[in-house]
Amino acid sequence: MQGSRFAFGPFVLDPGAGTLLRGDVPVAAGHRGLKLLEAFVARPGEILAKAELMDAAWPGTAVEEGNLTVQIAQLRKLLGPATGGGEWIATVPRVGYRFTGTVEQSDTTRKTLPLPNKPSIAILPFINLSNDREQESFADGLTEDLITDLSRIPGLFVIARNSVFAYKGKAMDVRAIAGELGVRYLLEGSARRAAGRVRINAQLIDALSGEHLWAERFDRGLEDIFAVQDEATAKIVEALLGRLRAPPERNRPKNLEAYDLVVRARKMFDESPQMAREAHLMLTRAISLDPDYAEAYRWLAMNHWMGWVHWGEPFEPARSTSLELARKAVAIDPNDAGCRWVLANLLAYERDFEKAEIEFAKAIELDPNEADIWATLSDIEVLAGQVEISLEHIRKAFRLNPFPPSWYYLTLGQAQYAARDYEAAVETLRRDETYRTSSRRFLAAALAQLDRLDEARTEVALFLVGNPHFSTQRWVDTEPFRDDATLEHFVDGFRKAGLPA
Repeated sequence: MQGSRFAFGPFVLDPGAGTLLRGDVPVAAGHRGLKLLEAFVARPGEILAKAELMDAAWPGTAVEEGNLTVQIAQLRKLLGPATGGGEWIATVPRVGYRFTGTVEQSDTTRKTLPLPNKPSIAILPFINLSNDREQESFADGLTEDLITDLSRIPGLFVIARNSVFAYKGKAMDVRAIAGELGVRYLLEGSARRAAGRVRINAQLIDALSGEHLWAERFDRGLEDIFAVQDEATAKIVEALLGRLRAPPERNRPKNLEAYDLVVRARKMFDESPQMAREAHLMLTRAISLDPDYAEAYRWLAMNHWMGWVHWGEPFEPARSTSLELARKAVAIDPNDAGCRWVLANLLAYERDFEKAEIEFAKAIELDPNEADIWATLSDIEVLAGQVEISLEHIRKAFRLNPFPPSWYYLTLGQAQYAARDYEAAVETLRRDETYRTSSRRFLAAALAQLDRLDEARTEVALFLVGNPHFSTQRWVDTEPFRDDATLEHFVDGFRKAGLPA
């Protein structure tokens, strides 16, 4: 996507890359600092209210004003005096702050990706035409389900959900979108759900020629929504591959309220412990409404796994519960690649590596376009000391998902650290997409290996604010290492950085 860079004095801020440079030297401003600075330089000379700035740095989170004061003070110290004297950020008493410097803005354009050697497609987010904003999740769910159905068709290359949703609400030329995603075909459409009926318009476009290859309007009862998805998938496959083919059979929800709950929950479960708890309630409710809904069990399994691996919750009962739920999901729908890779990941964390490898292989066989499989496999391979294979697989995940979720960058940064490419690891882990609590420990380790100990200890201090009970030993006990040398390498970096033993 097209983004912007902001130059002021000796600094250049690139929000898309998550970097602040003084000349050619990166400046460690931190995630909140970069967000605040982005808000300031986008509107130089304007007074920004404190509430507006807090929303920019802590979106959707209630924080005290003192947190903003601390962040502003840190930014001022980091930036130093403004050109010509004074401060870059001026206080406007009882109101907020104002950026005093002159800012030059320039656009940056993402490189065009080469086309794969097979028909390639991205399904753009369907537009919600309902007056009810609550129906937004229905349109999103329709988009996600079509992505899942098409990605399971042999012979197609399908871009992942996270990347297409980067374009939601943005007006862009189809050729530009196709170029950035590296695909030839785009599917776009709209959905309206009201009074027990659903109306869907969809059209398939050849982005190279601009030709509309297929278009159709569906007006059905809401109970037929999944039949409509199957029909649309078959028509798209016929247009792309020259043959009519129904999508592989998959477990569908029998209750539409359960479906809505899962669509909403799967966006939330890994954002924060608070949102994970909300997602847990939604997924539990979905299962009570539809006890045979495989996807609900799959995401609830991941919800429990996140708790004991990333949120510091007790190992039990979350550990055994997550594995039980994943097995239940696969038992309900053994042909769902998503259920398979979740089970594979959990088996790896149980150190049952042989069965994990079987499940990963089955997941890839079912859906080689599922980018999350390749990224998760890459994470497990790092811990096995298979660094080159890990890097190959995370790059494959990035190709299928050019605008991925933050944990892809975390996985890449860990692989780069394991490969002893510390400079690359620092660059990756400081990206805006991943620079947050979970990445700081690995960033600190990479900085320590470069003998940048002051920076490493700053990152450790920030990490421990959000993880006061962290210990390296608990992390070692949790992560499924298979290679002693790799384990010692990570522990060495943690020790040098000053993380608690």
